Amino acid sequence: MADDRFEQILARGLPLILDGGLATELESRGFKLDSVLWSAELLLNNEQAIIDVHRAYLEAGAGCIISASYQATQAGFIALGATANDARQLIVRSVELAMMARDEFLREHSGVEIAPLVAASIGPYGASLADGSEYTGDYAIDAAGLAEFHRQRLAWLDASGADVLACETIPSLLEARVLSQLLEDVTTPAWVSFSCKDEKHCSDGTPIAECAALFSHHPRVLAVGVNCTSPQYIDALILEIKAAVPRLALVVYPNSGERYDAGSNSWQGTTSPIDCAAAALGWRNSGAGIIGGCCRMGPEHIREMVSVLAR
Repeated sequence: MADDRFEQILARGLPLILDGGLATELESRGFKLDSVLWSAELLLNNEQAIIDVHRAYLEAGAGCIISASYQATQAGFIALGATANDARQLIVRSVELAMMARDEFLREHSGVEIAPLVAASIGPYGASLADGSEYTGDYAIDAAGLAEFHRQRLAWLDASGADVLACETIPSLLEARVLSQLLEDVTTPAWVSFSCKDEKHCSDGTPIAECAALFSHHPRVLAVGVNCTSPQYIDALILEIKAAVPRLALVVYPNSGERYDAGSNSWQGTTSPIDCAAAALGWRNSGAGIIGGCCRMGPEHIREMVSVLAR
């Protein structure tokens, strides 16, 4: 049975600050992430780069870092020459690297009262396609296929020792239903966060309140929210989710507000760290208890959030 550190930290009633985009910081350090595995490709050939980015977010004040397993799949690793067993070990290794970064951080910062959490990232099916469909939910697969896709990786990460399972960027009611069923069998607590296209709807057009309500009395899901969504929609989405699942914690970690263009594999627009920090205070006041950043949010964004929320 997984420990209950995530639940204990939520019970304190203080904001839990997440990290920002792992790939964002890797790219800022000069790494080219253009394979089907995205940042997870570095699990094959540069573990230290991943550890270093985790450390950067911990140094910025993050109380939870998220593993490099978002786009990591067995099929993706096999396509790059790994064996099936190698792929399983690499997916679990993503959590081990985050734990290593946390242990190093704690050795160098003996005054830290509460050890940061490690979340195991579980991306949607669309992430494995590397075509931007995690922002639409428009992929040709049924519930049985989605369950088959998620089941094994979820089991591996459930047994990895992570403090929490982070089911992220879920774009559709169908995928949420599948995950709701699968998460009933895990021992690790979880959060589920959706990608949304506006103030009220998940990326596939389903009202976010309907998606969130799937987890209102779930035995393992302790928080529901939104990630990789424009900051301009977050306040309204918090209100929608809070009304649907008043007993659950609310998690929000939007992108920077820049627009992703799948055709050019690039982002357009910008939002400053100070702007994001001011917005984070508003999200906290609206009811979010778990706050961080996603794509295009780096350590400086998190540092500013920590500074504002600590005050």
